Amino acid sequence: MQYIRHAKGALTVVAATAACHALMSAGYAWARDTAAASGDTIFSGAFEFLLTTAASWALMPLLLWVGMRVMGETGNAVLVLVGGLVWVGVSGYFINDISFAGGHMPIPALVAYVLVGTGLAGVDPARSR
Repeated sequence: MQYIRHAKGALTVVAATAACHALMSAGYAWARDTAAASGDTIFSGAFEFLLTTAASWALMPLLLWVGMRVMGETGNAVLVLVGGLVWVGVSGYFINDISFAGGHMPIPALVAYVLVGTGLAGVDPARSR
């Protein structure tokens, strides 16, 4: 068992999750402000909402990859790909929870994501042979 790799993965996943959650909170606040400023006309704030969601979904795999590379780990394809897809699922499922003022994703969901990511960080296809 590669405990050091799991620890590095946990640190990376926690940091990436915090960054993407903060991005979503700020971005959805921007979308709400834009919608309110335009008098809540139809589709006001939709661009900002979609941009925020897409940025979070694109940023998570990038942060996972960069974080693991900064810590000197290679063979992170499983973490980056599966971790990114799981983030799309988790953040998409709880998008209504975070998109309201003062909202955030449920802590158990974030903890579950970090645990899944930590488990995925230990998978290195090159070392399994």
